[in-house]
Amino acid sequence: MTHPIVNLDEPAFETQTRGERFEARMAPVAGRIGAAKLGYRVTQVPPGKRAWPFHSHHANEEMIFVLEGRGRLRLADGEHPIRAGDFIAAPAGGVETAHQIINDSDQPLTYLCVSTMIEPEVVLTRIPASWARSPAPRRAGRRASGRCSGSGRRRRAAGIGRGSRAIVRPRSPSPHSCWANRNYLAQGFRE
Repeated sequence: MTHPIVNLDEPAFETQTRGERFEARMAPVAGRIGAAKLGYRVTQVPPGKRAWPFHSHHANEEMIFVLEGRGRLRLADGEHPIRAGDFIAAPAGGVETAHQIINDSDQPLTYLCVSTMIEPEVVLTRIPASWARSPAPRRAGRRASGRCSGSGRRRRAAGIGRGSRAIVRPRSPSPHSCWANRNYLAQGFRE
């Protein structure tokens, strides 16, 4: 049986980088303590970096608790200062719920992210903040992930589309993947 307790100083952090703007040290916690329906991860963002692009989740809701440091929370309506002790809600939805944490300080920014684990998930990325204020359809990147019933294997997909007609296709289809036999029609996101 998995021990249901882990201390903040125990998880092993792994660093992810992408280009010069994105970098984060992450420590997954949920699997270590036996969580099944919620995901937990401690993330540390170095000074001047962002962990993720500005994005929204179609299926999953996130709660972020800032453990130490300060920075900014980017939302569709603008940027807001954040600091240790702040709770942040990132509900599921379209571009109106897009969010991004930015460390604009000279110290690391560390937070705990707790999320639902609904699959398949569709993540909308590459969202200009102005899109949330405009009803006109635009192109945006999407990523879907999920488990195929029976296989237990995680599949990721990516695609480009316009409005509610966006098609998300598998990145690498395989005969063992349910994605290989059909397209996933992503619900449209308003800009």
